[in-house]
Amino acid sequence: MAAGLFPREIAVYAVPALTLLLGILAGYLAQRSGFCSIGGFRDFFLFRHTRILSGYVALIIFSFLGSLAFWILTPAAMEHFPWALTSGFLVPVPGAPAGLGPAASLFLAVLSGFLVGFICVLLGGCPLRQAVMASEGNYKAGFFLLGMCVASPLFAAFISGWVVSLAKSLGLGA
Repeated sequence: MAAGLFPREIAVYAVPALTLLLGILAGYLAQRSGFCSIGGFRDFFLFRHTRILSGYVALIIFSFLGSLAFWILTPAAMEHFPWALTSGFLVPVPGAPAGLGPAASLFLAVLSGFLVGFICVLLGGCPLRQAVMASEGNYKAGFFLLGMCVASPLFAAFISGWVVSLAKSLGLGA
């Protein structure tokens, strides 16, 4: 593996610090612009407005560029980046849970995307928008954020194992 611009000892502290700063910047921009990924699609499909959706596209582009920058700074920390370009789109992400095959990984990604989208439509905003609204003092968004923080580890500890076992019993393991 090639050495990056930062030695590993510096990258261990630099990458989390830069990530925190970029997260604060993204939160500030999301608050000031009213960013919401679900709202972007809603506005596009209902009204053909693309202002919020263009922010979503910018988020995807800058996320890729940020990952690329971190990969250049310290390739050892992101040894599989860019996984889809080097391994193929139907190869599971290295380190994916329980060694599921590409079909199971794709199915679970699409299914979970639909479930999150459905819940976000019921809530009236994406999780980032809920976090911004909670920081602005909206108590309903704060309860959503608290529920998400409590439910995520519970899902990882209990339910995800059932889903993986079900996928493997259906022959979708790698």
